Amino acid sequence: MESVAHTWRALRHRNFKLFFFGQSISVIGTWMTRLATAWLVYRLTHSALLLGVVSFSGQIVSFLMGPLAGVWVERMERRRLLVITQAAAAVQSLALAALTLGHIITLGEIIALMAFQGLINAFDMPGRQSFLIQMVEDRSDLANAIAINSSMANGARLIGPAIGGLIIAAFGEGWCFLIDGVSYFAVIASLLLMRVPALEGRDGTEGSLLEELREGWDYVRGFQPIRTILLLFALTCLMGWPYSVLLPVFAGNVLHGGPHTLGWLTAASGVGAFSSALALAMRRSVVGLTRTLQAAAVLLGAGLVLFGLSHVLWLSLLLMVVVGFGLIQAAAVSNTIIQSLVPDDMRARVMGYYTMAFFGAAPFGSLMAGALAQHIGAPDTVMLTGAFCIAGAAWFTLQLPKIRPEMRTTYREKELSATRAAAEEARQAARHASPSIAKPNTSSAAPHQRLISMPRER
Repeated sequence: MESVAHTWRALRHRNFKLFFFGQSISVIGTWMTRLATAWLVYRLTHSALLLGVVSFSGQIVSFLMGPLAGVWVERMERRRLLVITQAAAAVQSLALAALTLGHIITLGEIIALMAFQGLINAFDMPGRQSFLIQMVEDRSDLANAIAINSSMANGARLIGPAIGGLIIAAFGEGWCFLIDGVSYFAVIASLLLMRVPALEGRDGTEGSLLEELREGWDYVRGFQPIRTILLLFALTCLMGWPYSVLLPVFAGNVLHGGPHTLGWLTAASGVGAFSSALALAMRRSVVGLTRTLQAAAVLLGAGLVLFGLSHVLWLSLLLMVVVGFGLIQAAAVSNTIIQSLVPDDMRARVMGYYTMAFFGAAPFGSLMAGALAQHIGAPDTVMLTGAFCIAGAAWFTLQLPKIRPEMRTTYREKELSATRAAAEEARQAARHASPSIAKPNTSSAAPHQRLISMPRER
């Protein structure tokens, strides 16, 4: 029971608990929409290239806007920003539903609405990631909150595609879009019920937008651990994520199925992703996460190569579990390491570059995968991208001896800073309680200031 409580410890924070349950409902709808969009495009065009084009149209906007959005997020009150992005996403899904149910939707309208969703994601993702620190007062629970957030998203990845496949087969894609649009109201309600400070964004008086953008770039470029992890993450997004764009081709042409088969393949990758997130939630510290990231890239690459060779449904489903596990390990571990290293005043800007890698490398990968699949076939394309993931893991292995000393130094500095802040807080509290108290107790950090101890990064 103690291990179970430890795994879900971030849920003891009221704000994070509200977010978890509201977002859980919304993300199920999101996965239904992803499945429905892919199947709708494939049904209308029967083109692997156009599947890549549609995915590219949404993600390229996030790629271009990511760093700039990160600067804007730091100037805004996070909860208000997230309410706006979730409301805009609801409008986008409801527009898709109206056009599809009216049987008047065209490929151009799908591309335009996906581009609008990409603009929303550019602000939503760094806002949501930097808002985690507001929802989880005890920073020692931050890594656990990231893992739980990932497990929630990937648990929905199990349920959403399975339900979506059934709804598409019975009623059509439009109903998936409609359900998704309505589901956003759950997360909006959870945000409005939170008790957070009225203002946590900066007013922008410290410097111009371009100056702050340059500061963020200089930090990411100059700090080798974050630069290295972001580069590996970008590679796994470029080569690892595009397999999902080609799943309709595998479901229809390689495995000779339909929307049910696509739903099962997507759900199988969700099983692996959910298992991955749970494994991360059970960890007690960030020690050893660089090795975990290294292994995740290898597992992802090997799973993709073998998936490209498979023509049997049960084996393809098993390999999708492996791919989903490796992919989410790489994404969530990268997020956790970055969040544990970055200072608070750079958090949103750095997460803007994380968004750029996540939504930026993936569209180019999707476009590349779609074009390659037209010429060499989907199986060979997936095997090629898997080989690049394995090569990326080999490069990261060579970088580990260089980045570990800097990581250890940063963690020690964060521990010292937190201890000093706790001491000052205790001193101020003692003065307010009794002027006669001259020597406050500074033997331990306040709970909300504790950081994850990392004496050695293995």
